[in-house]
Amino acid sequence: MKKLFSPEPYRSPHRETRDDVPSAGFRENEHTADWELSVWAPDLPGLLEQAARGMYALCSISLDGSAARREHALDLTAPDSETLLVSFLEELLYLAEQERIAFDTFKITVAEGRLKAELSGAPIRTQGKEIKAVTYHNLAVRQGPHGLEASIVFDV
Repeated sequence: MKKLFSPEPYRSPHRETRDDVPSAGFRENEHTADWELSVWAPDLPGLLEQAARGMYALCSISLDGSAARREHALDLTAPDSETLLVSFLEELLYLAEQERIAFDTFKITVAEGRLKAELSGAPIRTQGKEIKAVTYHNLAVRQGPHGLEASIVFDV
């Protein structure tokens, strides 16, 4: 069963498209042993943000709203969009596992293979499931009807 996630309470600033599919978003796809997530957005920074939101949704992560907000900066380089996507998500997984923090506010820029991100989040209150790793299995960032799109397989 495919689930279309609405990143509540987040509302994408991007306009809706003519076929009522948000111009940025994510959905879980059926996969035999692992988890697969489809993401789409008008541009690469938006795609990275939707991938992060989707990954957190797959893990059923909720933030501790009563805790102090935490800021974190990332600066990553990669030879291509796919490697940048995997590196970004792996960094977020590391922070979730080691520091028990997740993010709900993203300011991401990408230029010439370099990602700079200013993230804001809070400690993780609950996490239902765990992801072991982000894989390169059939990973391709490609142009689609809503801008860029990709399918990401997670090892669980």
